[in-house]
Amino acid sequence: MAAGLSACTAGPDYHLPEGAAARSPAANGAFVGAKDKAFAAVPLPDHWWRLYDDALLDSLVSEGLAANTDLRAADANLRAASAVVREAQSERTIQTGLSGGASLARPYGTGQGLPGQVGYDLGGSLSYPLDLAGRIRRSIEAAQADAEASEAARDEVRVTVAAAVTRAYASTCTANVRIAAANRVIGIQQQTFTATRRLQRGGRNTAFDVTRAEAAVEQSQAQLPALVAARQASLFELAALLGRAPANYPRAVENCQKLPLVRSVVPVGDGAALIRRRPDIRRAERSLAAATARIGVVTANLYPQVTLGGSAGFTGPLSPLRVGDAFNLSLGPLISWTFPNRTLVRAQIAVAGAQADAALATFDGTVLEGLRQTETALSAYARTRDQVADLTRARDSAARAVSQANRLTRFGRGTFLDTLSAQATLANAEASLASAQAALVDAQVSLFLALGGGWTADTAQPVK
Repeated sequence: MAAGLSACTAGPDYHLPEGAAARSPAANGAFVGAKDKAFAAVPLPDHWWRLYDDALLDSLVSEGLAANTDLRAADANLRAASAVVREAQSERTIQTGLSGGASLARPYGTGQGLPGQVGYDLGGSLSYPLDLAGRIRRSIEAAQADAEASEAARDEVRVTVAAAVTRAYASTCTANVRIAAANRVIGIQQQTFTATRRLQRGGRNTAFDVTRAEAAVEQSQAQLPALVAARQASLFELAALLGRAPANYPRAVENCQKLPLVRSVVPVGDGAALIRRRPDIRRAERSLAAATARIGVVTANLYPQVTLGGSAGFTGPLSPLRVGDAFNLSLGPLISWTFPNRTLVRAQIAVAGAQADAALATFDGTVLEGLRQTETALSAYARTRDQVADLTRARDSAARAVSQANRLTRFGRGTFLDTLSAQATLANAEASLASAQAALVDAQVSLFLALGGGWTADTAQPVK
């Protein structure tokens, strides 16, 4: 009767709750920020960094995904989780045992030494758990879900590594772009300084004018060391991401002058694709599945644990001439039922249920945070793109103003102060544009990171 009562799988079967944030129509629809002309509601490619069409970047990301130390640790964690699954599965296989022993019996009590008798005991046993309450099945479900969560965590590290390598590479290139912009301004200011000294020797300018021109050159030159230091910091960060020592940073990146930008519209997909793709969301969902399965593991303790087993053995005296022929055999179910600890089991069930509720809350929070990050990244990229366009026009206007001021000054129709003022405006415009271009690259990488791309699609476990 006990076996019949327990012939079911204890605990709830897992399914994503109807009220979960991932099932909300608003979460699965188009992104609010995707209406901008900079985006397209088409699927994000698995290897988004190839959208930059940069062979050097492709090779760096591939190296990072192969050698990064954080990713190596994540791979090891995944192997450990897979081993735990095999360990849980082994509980439902046939278990075997062998035993053996020897004894020496020497009668005593007569006051005289008597010879002893050596005996032996040999036996073997087989057992198979029937798992009528489903404790082992639920344990395997929990272990598999944990392994899938570890796989999603590994994928999350891949996403982070790909984005970090791209960002470090872009930071190096943008530092060089800013250095080049500063050098262009310094070149213009140096020409003005040279012309001012020549005019001062001819009596057309004062020593004060020469000093001001020289100060402008020195002020611009003072910005270069910080830019060079920023470039080296990016190179050292890139080396660490590639699993290299700082001294072995990739020399091919050191002098890159082209900003890595996706010139076409950026593919972003929609909310439903984001929920399926982002590894942190998949990890939270698999953790919820594991927590649900563990409710069944502890619920099964309310029912008998039935094992079908048998044993056989030989027992008898051992002599130089013969072996004893005593034989024993047993076969039958072995029932184990912890009783009367039902209060304890009920408490354990309550704990497991609360942990499942917490896992659901974490899953909902992860979905909402992923959507928030994506919308924020979409807005930041679109507005930074607009800012770069505005600053490009401002830089071009400032460059024309410098040319016009120089001509007016040469022909005596402008003042030296007008020239310096125009050059200062150009220097600020160049610096602002270079900073905005760097911010645009960073915003683009942040967008791809928020979208959760960068891992192999065929390893994904969809949200259930």
